[in-house]
Amino acid sequence: MPHYFLKLNPCRPTFAQDMTAEERAIMLQHVAYWTDLMNRGLVVVFGPVMDPKAVYGAGVVEIDTEDQLKDLIRNDPAANINYYEYYPMRAVVPPK
Repeated sequence: MPHYFLKLNPCRPTFAQDMTAEERAIMLQHVAYWTDLMNRGLVVVFGPVMDPKAVYGAGVVEIDTEDQLKDLIRNDPAANINYYEYYPMRAVVPPK
């Protein structure tokens, strides 16, 4: 099954430090959304990357098609306030 690396870019470099209450609520929904996907076996890992220039989100998903990946991104609440990049990945993972 193909893997993809996802990068969730913040809408501003200071986003992690100065989220509004509304943005924080959306990001909590985002975490719940990706946790559910992880529990369903689609997500290998996800979380914030503490880059001192700007914190961003990263994840690796294991999914059948790029169209399915696009649906996952489209349904993420955080995609309404931040933006995604994604790339095919030749992941090396332990056997299941």
